[in-house]
Amino acid sequence: MDLKDKLLTSHIAFEDHLKADSPLHDLRADALKVFEEKGFPSKKEESWKYTSLKSLLKEEYNISPRGENAIEFKDVKQYFLHNVDTYKIVFIDGVYSSYLSETTHDGIDVCLLSSALDKSKYSPVIEAYFNKAAKLEGLTQLNTAFAKEGAYIHIPKNKEVDKPIEIIYFSTGNEAAMFSQPRNLIVADENAHVQIIERHQSLSSNAVLTNAVTEIFANKRAMVDYYKIQNDALSASLVDSTFIEQQRESICSVHTFSFGGQITRNNLHFKQEGEHCDSILNGITIIGEKQHVDHNTLVHHVAENCESHQDYKGIFDGSSTGVFNGKIYVEKEAQKLDAFQQNNNILISDKATINAKPQLEIFADDVKCSHGCTIGQLDNDALFYMRSRGIGQKEARALLMYAFANNVLESVKIPELKSRINKLIADKIGVSLGFEL
Repeated sequence: MDLKDKLLTSHIAFEDHLKADSPLHDLRADALKVFEEKGFPSKKEESWKYTSLKSLLKEEYNISPRGENAIEFKDVKQYFLHNVDTYKIVFIDGVYSSYLSETTHDGIDVCLLSSALDKSKYSPVIEAYFNKAAKLEGLTQLNTAFAKEGAYIHIPKNKEVDKPIEIIYFSTGNEAAMFSQPRNLIVADENAHVQIIERHQSLSSNAVLTNAVTEIFANKRAMVDYYKIQNDALSASLVDSTFIEQQRESICSVHTFSFGGQITRNNLHFKQEGEHCDSILNGITIIGEKQHVDHNTLVHHVAENCESHQDYKGIFDGSSTGVFNGKIYVEKEAQKLDAFQQNNNILISDKATINAKPQLEIFADDVKCSHGCTIGQLDNDALFYMRSRGIGQKEARALLMYAFANNVLESVKIPELKSRINKLIADKIGVSLGFEL
């Protein structure tokens, strides 16, 4: 039995946690029908042309992990931010860990999605936002049907969260292979501010496939900074779909740092519903061996006087493959906007590959839109100059690669996180840079 049939014949999405009278019962049932019709994406679809999930779907996954495995803080402390106080929402094999979490808070909701679904006081927010932004794609709807747990964050009007929020999903790998489907819902009310860091981390060499969905809603003048740290084991793969809706004068930024994992697919979709919105999409990818990272972005401009800025850097070594498929879509009514998209890539190895497809679809006539894409190698003249000044070849190459990615790091607003990313980059390029940010 293949994975699709296994999912369709199992009834865990309805038996384990969903009552027949739940307001989401019909939503989940309809989502399962969509997945039954569309199934898993294939390379026949234009947006999946360069990414195949075939090798991943052959695994015999456990699709209902029990989450009975405990881990000690000393074994995972390296994955948390150091020297900074944070709220922590931690899941182990899909189950919330009260031992590793720290969600004490004042005036904000930082809790479990399952709790929000179960408690009537959350119903208006959940019913208003859950699955509103997510498109009718097979994998997204599969998550809607089967997601049992995740983070629910609701920041009320005029509230500025006093410290970053970390969302971490650990997979212990005690099962032979695991297929997990976490779901996050973040709602920032009018003039609310929040910083969030998300990470998925496997703790073993067993295969893990994660189909994650995050919905973010930024109301008027809200500010949301979201950071994705993707530095998982080579046996782990991730399909991460994030949907963001913005209202008037809101500012949302998503930084995606892709360093690890076997196959990583990032679907990042922004929709600007109100005037004077600002959307920031930044990413750094540094991979080697046979790793594969695919960034699929969409910024949908609906309202006037808005801005969007995309800047993605990629460094590819070994036999790795990178994909960047970025689209800016401008509605007829979205006049007087400024939309910018840039994708720059460096191929360190002759066997590395990058497939880039920047796109503009513009139906307005008073806009400023631009996109650019470059693919090249390290500058030999710059290397020669640095070597002539006594810098070793390895260090010279590392410094050039670091300088190439540095402008993305400059926009990270959490100093401790910026320092952590700096060290991850140094580790990926194989040198000690000898300085901190």
